[in-house]
Amino acid sequence: MLDSVLNFLATALYVGAGALLWRRLAGANTGRGAKLSAIGLGVIAALLHAVILYSGMQVDGGLNLGFTSAVSLVAWVVVALFLATALSKPIENLGIFIMPTAAATVLSAWAWPSRNIPAPYTSALLFSHIIISILAYSLLAIAVVQSLMLSIQERHLRHRQPGGFMRTLPPMQTMEQLMFQMIALGFFLLTLTLISGIFFSEAVFGKPLMFTPYCVIAICLARVRHPTRRPLAIWLARP
Repeated sequence: MLDSVLNFLATALYVGAGALLWRRLAGANTGRGAKLSAIGLGVIAALLHAVILYSGMQVDGGLNLGFTSAVSLVAWVVVALFLATALSKPIENLGIFIMPTAAATVLSAWAWPSRNIPAPYTSALLFSHIIISILAYSLLAIAVVQSLMLSIQERHLRHRQPGGFMRTLPPMQTMEQLMFQMIALGFFLLTLTLISGIFFSEAVFGKPLMFTPYCVIAICLARVRHPTRRPLAIWLARP
């Protein structure tokens, strides 16, 4: 019974936070109070979500990384990163996509619990590898949402429609800088994931490095460079 209540409350609060952010984006309430109210609801929902994950992902033999459980965990990390960043960066409008998605993952994990696929706690390094990979995917997921907002903003500007929600968005240059910073940090963490994964490959597959199609694609993606072709450190430090 308690589990059902927690899932319902987390879902309702996520939806409520998304609705407040949508009203703010639509221009119905553009004050700072609306932003803080939405973030407050999101924080409460994230705390409830964390309780649900803690009780549902602890299984005998390790951490349950079944499909719906893993998706719900990634969604929670995305929400946590979004809420922490929204306090200092103008990215709160991304919540109109992130909050409903998080609500959907809570519902899916509740309605269709995944089969237990435990990831054993063999070492702190392996656990760190898992955490870094989840952070990398979460940052790249936020960057995808940011790119969608940037695309919508650009289309409105091209069609000379500056009214409506366009007035609540930051300048395109700011939006673009934030997006590229998230992509850079996400790829940096993903590169760390690939490097650290080599050390655990022998324990899992029996060989230090398995050149499977997934591994080759991941390495090729990690080699992708920013269009400016400047070193990563210089690019991240740019104003």
